[in-house]
Amino acid sequence: MSKAEKKKKDEEKEIKEQTEELEAAETANEDSEAEANPLEAELKKKDEEIEKIRDQLMRNMAEYDNYRKRTSRERLELEPEITAKTVSEFLTVADNLERALSVECADENFKKGVEMIYQSFMETLEKLGVEQIPAEGEFNPSMHQAVQQVPAGEGQESGMIASTFQKGYKIGDKILRFAMVAVVA
Repeated sequence: MSKAEKKKKDEEKEIKEQTEELEAAETANEDSEAEANPLEAELKKKDEEIEKIRDQLMRNMAEYDNYRKRTSRERLELEPEITAKTVSEFLTVADNLERALSVECADENFKKGVEMIYQSFMETLEKLGVEQIPAEGEFNPSMHQAVQQVPAGEGQESGMIASTFQKGYKIGDKILRFAMVAVVA
C-alpha cells in the first residue's frame, strides 16, 4: 500500500469515526430532548394545576367576603326588629308599674320604691330608643288606635283626642304599640 492510499484510508477512517461521534452525539441529544420534553410537559401540567387551584382559592375568598358582608348587613337589618319585638314584650311591665303608681298607697316608702323602679325602667327603654307616642292633640291613625268616640263638649273640636286608655310606644319610625285613645266625634 502506498502512502497516498494509507493516507486516504486514515482519512476515511477518521471521517467514519467523526460521523459515528456526530451520530452518537445527535442520539444523545435526542435522548436528552426526549427526557426534557416529558419533564417540560409535566412542569406545564403542574403550572396549569397551580393556576386552577389559585383561581379556585380566589373565588372562594371572594365568596367568603360576600358572605361576611351579606350576614353583617342582614344582622344590621334584623337588630331593630329583634329589639322592637323584645321591648314590646316588656311594655306590659310599664303599664303595670303605671297602674301601681296611680293607686293610693298608705306606705309612702313603698310607693317611692315603685316610682324609682318605674323611672329606671323608663330610662332603660329610652336608652334602647323607645319613645312614647304623644296622645294629645289631633288624632293620627298611623300612631293612634281609636277605641271610643265621645260627643264634643265645650272647647273640644272634632277629630281631637279626648282621653288616653293605653300609652303607645315607638322606636324610630316603627310603632311598637299604638296609643289607645278616645276621639271627639
